[in-house]
Amino acid sequence: MSSSSTLTSVLQRDRILLIGGIALLTVLAWGYMAEMAHDMGSAAVSPHQQEWGVETFLAAFGMWSVMMMGMMLPSASPMVLTFHGISRRRTSGRAGWATGLFVSGYALVWVGYSAGAALLQGALHAAALLTPMGASTSPYLAGGLLIGAGLYQWTPLKDACMTGCRSPMGFLMAEWRPGRRGAFVMGWRHGVNCAGCCWAMMALMFVLGVMNLLWMAALTALCLIEKIAPAGDRFGRLAGAGFIGWGVWLLGRALL
Repeated sequence: MSSSSTLTSVLQRDRILLIGGIALLTVLAWGYMAEMAHDMGSAAVSPHQQEWGVETFLAAFGMWSVMMMGMMLPSASPMVLTFHGISRRRTSGRAGWATGLFVSGYALVWVGYSAGAALLQGALHAAALLTPMGASTSPYLAGGLLIGAGLYQWTPLKDACMTGCRSPMGFLMAEWRPGRRGAFVMGWRHGVNCAGCCWAMMALMFVLGVMNLLWMAALTALCLIEKIAPAGDRFGRLAGAGFIGWGVWLLGRALL
């Protein structure tokens, strides 16, 4: 067997293993969220009804971190697979370590986002603006979040971040850095790009509920379509228009 055929075989095996690993992590994250939603729904007193403190913040931070992994890993898989393929060709047997560091850098960005989301949840909880399941009790808050996220879908910053997410090869060729530190930095930079695409959309979890699995699935699907579908960018702007219309309707109904 030629060296090129061997490399192709190895890449195909690696691709199956990576897809399986990402799928497993995603399923575990969704299973955790489903279990937490069930426990909160059946509990007499939800943690969100308790006094907000360090322990409650850490619980919310952990919940957001798992939720972000479950929602964002599927849309990051094309970039991870592309990175691993390039790394395998350039570094031979060290590609596994490099890919792990790339994913770690990516995940670190969303862990940071989760800390901010947990702090925001605490502030909204203190202001009595959330239900026990993490949904907005105020049409002004929900409408404002929807309009803000909808408008962001049409901004140049959103387009610039989306370009990097939709073009894995172009992003990696422009950002390539050698070594393990380089792999981590590239993953982190992709995470920044990804957060730049999706931060406002993830904040919409507060509209229908942080523990609303159907809403979580809808936003996950939207992120995935935006990044991998041929007309994903246009679909994202259409969704933005829908968010704006929904937000205006909520505000209008509250003012009448």
